[in-house]
Amino acid sequence: MTIGLNEFLVVSGLLFTIGFVGLLIRRNTLVLFMCLEIMLNGVNVALVAFSQFNGTMDGNLLVFFIITVAAAEVAVGLAILVALFRKRQTVYVQELNALKN
Repeated sequence: MTIGLNEFLVVSGLLFTIGFVGLLIRRNTLVLFMCLEIMLNGVNVALVAFSQFNGTMDGNLLVFFIITVAAAEVAVGLAILVALFRKRQTVYVQELNALKN
């Protein structure tokens, strides 16, 4: 039994959907960052599956750049989150209203 393109796309869609639902439901900023990463990983799975299906390396190269940008996003996002936590003593989105004050 071989795993085809459809199975990879189902897994990719499930990962993206789980990340999107988590992004809509959760209010903790750390969990929001994790949900964004799950969404990016769902896209990465789809890109690698299409790349494998077509027999090219284009999707794999694009995944490399997506992972690089995601790592930079996490570094900058966590730095901002640590700065906000030091100032406000919370990581919940409802209580982080820095632009209002």
